Amino acid sequence: MQLKLQEGKIVIRKLSVLALSFFLMAMLSSTAFGATYPTQPVNYLIAFSAGGESDITARMQQKYLEKELGVPVVMTYKVGGGGAVCWADLVRSKADGYIIGGVNEPHTILQPLQSKCGYETEQIQRIALFQYTPCALIVRKDSQFKTLKDLIDFAKKYPGMITVGGSGSWASTHFTTMLFEKAAGIKLTYIPFAGSGDTKPAILGGHVSAIVAHPTTVVTMKDDVRILAVAAETRSAAFPDVPTFKELGFPTVIEGSYRGVAVPPGTPKDIVDKLAAAFKKANEDPEFVKQMTSLGFDLVWKGPEEYENWIKGQTVYYRDLLKSLGYQN
Repeated sequence: MQLKLQEGKIVIRKLSVLALSFFLMAMLSSTAFGATYPTQPVNYLIAFSAGGESDITARMQQKYLEKELGVPVVMTYKVGGGGAVCWADLVRSKADGYIIGGVNEPHTILQPLQSKCGYETEQIQRIALFQYTPCALIVRKDSQFKTLKDLIDFAKKYPGMITVGGSGSWASTHFTTMLFEKAAGIKLTYIPFAGSGDTKPAILGGHVSAIVAHPTTVVTMKDDVRILAVAAETRSAAFPDVPTFKELGFPTVIEGSYRGVAVPPGTPKDIVDKLAAAFKKANEDPEFVKQMTSLGFDLVWKGPEEYENWIKGQTVYYRDLLKSLGYQN
């Protein structure tokens, strides 16, 4: 009897040691996996056409991200629906950190509020918000509209005849146009394009009367266009001589685009944190800062938690604002 008890204790002891070994191996394996991410290229989805501001920003970030992550960062374009095609694809992707996507605000808030677009705002798992650019109303240099008043006077006389291009439906450019219409009591015809890169040839070729874009867009074609007004609280540092809508008597016309990066829902926190740290390092690099500011971009920063909380507040703000404009979801 005593022998059997001793044998039983030995078996139990061996099983305990074996269980502990398996537990330690699992822990080590998990730790090693987290510590070595990433081990393969990271795919960076771009929601707008090549040559636009989202594309330019991602291309500028690329070398800094590759340095921090230690793997190639590959740009992939998913264009359409004012960014909705890309973001719908993002939320359906595998949540392993190898698919990330550039996101634009208020686009990812306004689109789901207006229609079924393939994704919901809360499905997008935010990593970092890193940039802001205000909207501006832009015409060709040879346009008959020399001032904002010229354009308003014409629009009142000929409702809907002025065509205004912008980077997609329910994007910040679209919303700026609606705010301006309401504030000035006019009717414009908004034309959505696949991205800010496509609005450049549209305005230069005379295919639209004006575009709503960002001061950054003007940097590359400033000799050929004129900014009538900037939709910001204060004047743009890149174009200090251009008045704001607020200065010209339209204080409610304040709008712009925020850019950030996100991952599919359910991506592990350690991966999110590692990606956020890489983007933050890029955003703080002196060379990167100099490059971006020279092109008219304003750099900002919100990490994962702060970004998510900000989105919740902005969703409430835009839902109320849409109702005030007469739009219901």
